[in-house]
Amino acid sequence: MTHTRRLVHTSRQAIRWGDMDAFDHVNITVYFRYMEQARIEWPALLAPHYGRADAKEGPVIANASCEFLVALVYPGDIEVRMFAGNVGRSSIATFYEIWTDGRKHAEGGARLVWINRATGRSTALPEAIATTLRGAAS
Repeated sequence: MTHTRRLVHTSRQAIRWGDMDAFDHVNITVYFRYMEQARIEWPALLAPHYGRADAKEGPVIANASCEFLVALVYPGDIEVRMFAGNVGRSSIATFYEIWTDGRKHAEGGARLVWINRATGRSTALPEAIATTLRGAAS
């Protein structure tokens, strides 16, 4: 399946000394945290109440992946580019690129599914998000 990708958010983050591992590069698990930070920032910009702990609905991850291209090292700042792909009734395909100094260090993806937190079942994407994404596709 071909995915249409639209840049929806760019997150700038600092590489912290504690992100490093014993091999003197950023630990692979931290790349997922960098992508997570971008993923948390993005819907909160469109619908701020969805980022709150007491929200009745919100996104969960159905799957996630990362391809490590070039090791990141401390110190430095990164740019995480978040792209939205195919939009379903309750889900969004998202894609990420991690860049520093004009070089792509990693790329990944995650399927976000919007759920009702009380029932744990999927629910329709919020209008603020669905309308923005569907409008960008036209």
